[in-house]
Amino acid sequence: MRIKSKVVFCLLWGFLLAVLGFSIAFAQEDVEGSKDHPLLTRMPGYKIEGYEEREFDVYDKFLDSKGKTTSVEGHYYFIGYYVKKGEKAASETQVPRNFINALTKIGGTVIYQTRSDAYMKLTKDNKVTWVRVRTKNRGEGYQLWIIEEAAMKQDIVADAKSMAQDISNTGRVALYGIYFDFDNADVKSESDPTLKEISKLLSLDPKLKLYVVGHTDSVGDFNYNMKLSQARADAVVKILASKYGVDANRLKPFGVGPVAPVTSNDTEDGKAKNRRVELVKQ
Repeated sequence: MRIKSKVVFCLLWGFLLAVLGFSIAFAQEDVEGSKDHPLLTRMPGYKIEGYEEREFDVYDKFLDSKGKTTSVEGHYYFIGYYVKKGEKAASETQVPRNFINALTKIGGTVIYQTRSDAYMKLTKDNKVTWVRVRTKNRGEGYQLWIIEEAAMKQDIVADAKSMAQDISNTGRVALYGIYFDFDNADVKSESDPTLKEISKLLSLDPKLKLYVVGHTDSVGDFNYNMKLSQARADAVVKILASKYGVDANRLKPFGVGPVAPVTSNDTEDGKAKNRRVELVKQ
């Protein structure tokens, strides 16, 4: 009877050890649905404890070369790593230095860095990728933000007639189909459908004259946003004249930065609506 009890006890104890071992092993695994970004491998001995991926989003905590907050947008990844039990954690500076070395080796550049935080940019194969890596708990964990820059696909483009109607009713029309690269005033080719409709608008009414007004959200330095919005308004006027044959004398560019929002800048959706070009009747 005692032998039988010992056998049962051993079986139960073995089962508990197996369950405990499985639980420990399971706890060491990455969170469900997560994966490393194809551009960057992970530090040895770390697991993924947090993961987010969105087809299009705005990350507004990126720092420029002067350490000023700015925003980048596109395919968004957030990956949080934490050292596995029994593994040795990297140091606070070892993590960002590894990623800096990896990116610079393939042509990336460092935009801004501190002891435990680095902001980088890689331009390759006609694609711009922004990377931020930050260590936490002195290297026990680290976080990656990766944004593959892209303009949001504009499914609806205002046509010349609807532009004319808005200008007639309110004196202005807001446009979201004119695109620029991050921190740049060059008009992207994806803007062509909207620019074409602007040229049609002007051809429908030969007497119409417009202010082309550039707007930004409130992220970043105020004076810088003012200058950038002016440069972008200038660029729109220039391309309408050079590529679409519009008389530049009918257009006056102005940049007003963040001073005329259409909604609150407290949400990402609000910021996106505030980043726009408006046509205002002179």
